Amino acid sequence: MRNNQFPSQTCSVARALEIVGEWWTLLIIREAFFGARRFGEFERNLGVAKNVLSERLSKLVACGVMERIDVPGRGNPRDYRLTEKGRDLFPVLVALMQWGDRWAAAAGPPLRLLDPATGAEIAPLRVTGSSGAALEPQELLIAPGPGADEKVRRRFPPASEILPR
Repeated sequence: MRNNQFPSQTCSVARALEIVGEWWTLLIIREAFFGARRFGEFERNLGVAKNVLSERLSKLVACGVMERIDVPGRGNPRDYRLTEKGRDLFPVLVALMQWGDRWAAAAGPPLRLLDPATGAEIAPLRVTGSSGAALEPQELLIAPGPGADEKVRRRFPPASEILPR
Protein backbone atom coordinates (compact mmCIF):
# COMPACT_ATOMS: atom_id res chain seq x y z
CA MET A 1 0.00 0.00 0.00
CA ARG A 2 1.84 3.06 -1.21
CA ASN A 3 0.50 6.56 -0.73
CA ASN A 4 3.21 8.18 -2.85
CA GLN A 5 3.51 11.08 -0.47
CA PHE A 6 6.95 11.69 -1.95
CA PRO A 7 6.38 11.07 -5.68
CA SER A 8 9.40 13.11 -6.77
CA GLN A 9 11.76 11.15 -4.52
CA THR A 10 13.51 8.11 -5.96
CA CYS A 11 14.68 7.14 -2.51
CA SER A 12 14.34 4.08 -0.32
CA VAL A 13 14.03 6.29 2.77
CA ALA A 14 11.02 8.05 1.22
CA ARG A 15 9.43 4.69 0.28
CA ALA A 16 9.99 3.35 3.81
CA LEU A 17 8.46 6.49 5.33
CA GLU A 18 5.34 5.94 3.24
CA ILE A 19 4.89 2.69 5.18
CA VAL A 20 6.24 3.40 8.68
CA GLY A 21 6.68 7.18 8.82
CA GLU A 22 3.62 7.95 10.91
CA TRP A 23 4.69 7.85 14.55
CA TRP A 24 1.86 5.64 15.87
CA THR A 25 2.96 3.07 13.30
CA LEU A 26 6.47 2.74 14.72
CA LEU A 27 5.09 2.57 18.24
CA ILE A 28 2.74 -0.25 17.20
CA ILE A 29 5.71 -2.11 15.72
CA ARG A 30 7.67 -1.47 18.93
CA GLU A 31 4.85 -3.00 20.95
CA ALA A 32 4.79 -6.03 18.63
CA PHE A 33 8.50 -6.53 19.34
CA PHE A 34 7.71 -6.24 23.05
CA GLY A 35 5.18 -9.08 22.69
CA ALA A 36 1.80 -7.42 22.06
CA ARG A 37 -0.44 -9.52 19.83
CA ARG A 38 -4.06 -8.53 20.44
CA PHE A 39 -5.80 -5.28 19.50
CA GLY A 40 -6.58 -4.64 23.16
CA GLU A 41 -2.94 -5.06 24.17
CA PHE A 42 -1.82 -2.47 21.62
CA GLU A 43 -4.61 -0.13 22.71
CA ARG A 44 -3.82 -0.51 26.42
CA ASN A 45 -0.02 -0.22 26.04
CA LEU A 46 -0.14 2.77 23.69
CA GLY A 47 -3.23 4.68 24.84
CA VAL A 48 -4.12 5.21 21.19
CA ALA A 49 -7.66 5.81 19.92
CA LYS A 50 -9.35 2.66 18.56
CA ASN A 51 -9.96 4.19 15.13
CA VAL A 52 -6.29 5.24 14.77
CA LEU A 53 -5.05 1.84 15.94
CA SER A 54 -7.42 0.02 13.61
CA GLU A 55 -6.32 2.13 10.65
CA ARG A 56 -2.60 1.68 11.37
CA LEU A 57 -2.90 -2.07 11.94
CA SER A 58 -4.87 -2.44 8.70
CA LYS A 59 -2.18 -0.52 6.81
CA LEU A 60 0.60 -2.63 8.34
CA VAL A 61 -1.25 -5.80 7.31
CA ALA A 62 -1.90 -4.44 3.79
CA CYS A 63 1.80 -3.51 3.44
CA GLY A 64 2.93 -6.95 4.60
CA VAL A 65 4.65 -5.70 7.78
CA MET A 66 2.19 -7.56 10.02
CA GLU A 67 -0.22 -10.42 9.52
CA ARG A 68 -3.63 -10.90 11.06
CA ILE A 69 -4.20 -14.41 12.39
CA ASP A 70 -7.57 -15.74 13.52
CA VAL A 71 -7.28 -17.44 16.90
CA PRO A 72 -9.81 -19.53 18.82
CA GLY A 73 -12.05 -17.72 21.25
CA ARG A 74 -15.22 -15.74 21.68
CA GLY A 75 -15.87 -12.69 19.55
CA ASN A 76 -13.71 -13.72 16.57
CA PRO A 77 -10.36 -12.73 18.15
CA ARG A 78 -7.31 -12.04 16.03
CA ASP A 79 -3.61 -11.81 16.73
CA TYR A 80 -1.32 -9.42 14.92
CA ARG A 81 2.18 -10.71 14.29
CA LEU A 82 5.18 -9.25 12.57
CA THR A 83 6.09 -10.82 9.25
CA GLU A 84 9.69 -11.20 8.09
CA LYS A 85 9.32 -7.73 6.56
CA GLY A 86 8.23 -6.41 9.95
CA ARG A 87 10.93 -8.24 11.89
CA ASP A 88 13.51 -6.63 9.60
CA LEU A 89 12.55 -3.31 11.26
CA PHE A 90 14.16 -4.44 14.53
CA PRO A 91 17.53 -2.71 13.92
CA VAL A 92 15.68 0.45 12.85
CA LEU A 93 13.78 0.55 16.16
CA VAL A 94 16.92 -0.22 18.18
CA ALA A 95 18.78 2.59 16.37
CA LEU A 96 15.93 5.04 17.06
CA MET A 97 15.80 3.92 20.68
CA GLN A 98 19.55 4.35 21.13
CA TRP A 99 19.45 7.78 19.47
CA GLY A 100 16.53 8.78 21.71
CA ASP A 101 18.36 7.49 24.81
CA ARG A 102 21.35 9.66 23.93
CA TRP A 103 19.65 12.82 22.69
CA ALA A 104 16.04 12.92 23.93
CA ALA A 105 15.89 11.14 27.31
CA ALA A 106 16.79 13.81 29.89
CA ALA A 107 16.28 11.43 32.82
CA GLY A 108 18.19 8.62 31.13
CA PRO A 109 17.10 5.60 29.10
CA PRO A 110 13.66 4.35 30.15
CA LEU A 111 14.49 0.79 29.01
CA ARG A 112 17.65 -1.25 28.73
CA LEU A 113 18.24 -3.81 26.00
CA LEU A 114 20.32 -6.64 27.46
CA ASP A 115 22.30 -9.44 25.85
CA PRO A 116 20.74 -12.65 27.25
CA ALA A 117 24.13 -14.44 27.23
CA THR A 118 25.94 -11.85 29.36
CA GLY A 119 23.32 -9.57 30.91
CA ALA A 120 25.26 -6.59 29.54
CA GLU A 121 23.60 -3.82 27.57
CA ILE A 122 23.80 -4.31 23.84
CA ALA A 123 26.39 -2.29 21.94
CA PRO A 124 25.37 0.86 20.09
CA LEU A 125 24.43 0.12 16.49
CA ARG A 126 26.98 1.26 13.95
CA VAL A 127 27.22 1.28 10.18
CA THR A 128 30.04 -1.03 9.21
CA GLY A 129 31.88 -1.84 6.02
CA SER A 130 32.27 -5.32 4.59
CA SER A 131 35.33 -5.79 6.84
CA GLY A 132 33.27 -5.04 9.94
CA ALA A 133 35.02 -1.72 10.62
CA ALA A 134 32.77 1.18 11.65
CA LEU A 135 32.15 3.79 8.95
CA GLU A 136 31.29 7.45 9.40
CA PRO A 137 29.00 9.25 6.89
CA GLN A 138 31.86 11.22 5.34
CA GLU A 139 33.71 7.96 4.59
CA LEU A 140 30.94 6.45 2.45
CA LEU A 141 30.87 6.48 -1.32
CA ILE A 142 27.43 6.95 -2.85
CA ALA A 143 26.67 5.53 -6.27
CA PRO A 144 23.43 4.88 -8.19
CA GLY A 145 21.81 1.50 -7.63
CA PRO A 146 19.73 -0.62 -10.00
CA GLY A 147 16.54 1.26 -9.07
CA ALA A 148 18.02 4.72 -9.74
CA ASP A 149 16.18 7.03 -12.09
CA GLU A 150 17.85 9.54 -14.41
CA LYS A 151 17.80 12.29 -11.77
CA VAL A 152 19.77 10.08 -9.34
CA ARG A 153 22.19 8.96 -12.08
CA ARG A 154 22.93 12.62 -12.89
CA ARG A 155 23.47 13.47 -9.23
CA PHE A 156 25.82 10.60 -8.30
CA PRO A 157 28.63 9.14 -10.40
CA PRO A 158 28.65 5.40 -11.15
CA ALA A 159 30.61 3.18 -8.78
CA SER A 160 33.21 2.53 -11.47
CA GLU A 161 34.15 6.22 -11.41
CA ILE A 162 34.49 6.62 -7.65
CA LEU A 163 35.96 3.31 -6.43
CA PRO A 164 39.71 3.17 -5.95
CA ARG A 165 41.57 1.17 -8.55
